[in-house]
Amino acid sequence: MWEFGPSTVRFVHDKLNEKKEAVIYTSTLKLMQVMNEKGMLTRDESSMKHIYSVAIKEDKVKGNLLSRFVDHMFNGSSSKLLVALLDNDKTSVEELRQIKEMLNKMDNI
Repeated sequence: MWEFGPSTVRFVHDKLNEKKEAVIYTSTLKLMQVMNEKGMLTRDESSMKHIYSVAIKEDKVKGNLLSRFVDHMFNGSSSKLLVALLDNDKTSVEELRQIKEMLNKMDNI
């Protein structure tokens, strides 16, 4: 929803089905309702179709998810995560260049 902005359940459902195996509409609806209840989404009920919007910034969500992932999968070690990522054949030459550049900047701090 960060990419497309405020959206209906139907729109989100259709986008999900473009990217993965078929998801049942009621599952999408229920998930969005739960996310609304937990404060992750807001719902505008002023029109016939309810419009949902994100209530939490993308960077915050990604940061929280990444921290939990590193904690659970790599015992809290960012370096183990980085080694696993770099050992992956999917890392492009350009991505490796960017990583080296970032590491060099960190050395100069």
